[in-house]
Amino acid sequence: MPDTSEPRYDVIAIGNAVVDVIASCEEELITELQLNRGGMTLIDEARAEELYEAMPPAREVSGGSAANTLAGLATLGLQCAFIGQVAEDQLGKVFRHDMRATGIDFDTPGREGEPATGRVLIFVTPDGERTMNTFLGAGQFLPAAALDEELIASGAILYLEGYLWDPEEPRRAMRRAIEVARAAGRKIAFTASESFVIDRHGDDFRAMIEEGIIDILFVNETELATLTGEADFEAGLAAVADKVPVLVATRSEKGAVAIAHGERAEVAAVPVIKVVDTTGAGDQFAAGFLSGYAKGEPLTRCLKRGAICASEVISHYGPRPEADMLKLMEERL
Repeated sequence: MPDTSEPRYDVIAIGNAVVDVIASCEEELITELQLNRGGMTLIDEARAEELYEAMPPAREVSGGSAANTLAGLATLGLQCAFIGQVAEDQLGKVFRHDMRATGIDFDTPGREGEPATGRVLIFVTPDGERTMNTFLGAGQFLPAAALDEELIASGAILYLEGYLWDPEEPRRAMRRAIEVARAAGRKIAFTASESFVIDRHGDDFRAMIEEGIIDILFVNETELATLTGEADFEAGLAAVADKVPVLVATRSEKGAVAIAHGERAEVAAVPVIKVVDTTGAGDQFAAGFLSGYAKGEPLTRCLKRGAICASEVISHYGPRPEADMLKLMEERL
């Protein structure tokens, strides 16, 4: 029987627990280090050390896709909890502190020994494009045993990031979390994260879509094409729209589209004076959208919230909001 009790949390997320190390650089360094410009590449600890040594002066900010989304949601006044794996090391302490300081409940026990807490080395070129190199570290060893199933059942929405689908252990944990959430009658939101993840696990994602497991699907234009095999954006939307209750597709400067239960809405991107760093744009768009969805707001208004959040985060370094987001919503909605 589904749980009919009032949810304690608006959103509970499972995702990578990583610290972002962000540095500005010139285009030449991207070429010199043979980085995948504008993309995300999984790296081992040795490569992480190599890239860190080559980085210009950097700043450290707790990150991780789903964690960033929760940070956005928390600043918008929603009740959130996070499940993710850090090591018992300094970066793990930084991550835990940052989550709790934002008002997010995070009680997953730290992991002893190697590997270290995950980190993402982000090179930002003068046009604001970010090139990410991710060492997942302890995050790829999140076991199903670490799940608090009562916690999962107490969230109205369970939000999962595709990035964490890659390692086997957290993939099993997320499958179990889906079972728990669905048994409790909760919604499942899923972000595809990156095309390379779809290349590796697209069969899993498409199966979940076909089986009706995903209630809210977040993709960008490129990911939609990879997921559906349709190069045309409208054809891609048509291939998925009738299989998920809510489909949200972002298109960077071209705005975003959502289709929910046959209703379609579109919004333009919110202009910014200068794009400083696109890290976290998709994460914050999801935060804005979900902040409206959780309150039952109309589809267009949910998209507008997403666009406002995305515009704020790309106007500064780092993947999490720095402005008073509640005030910003009042001004711009």
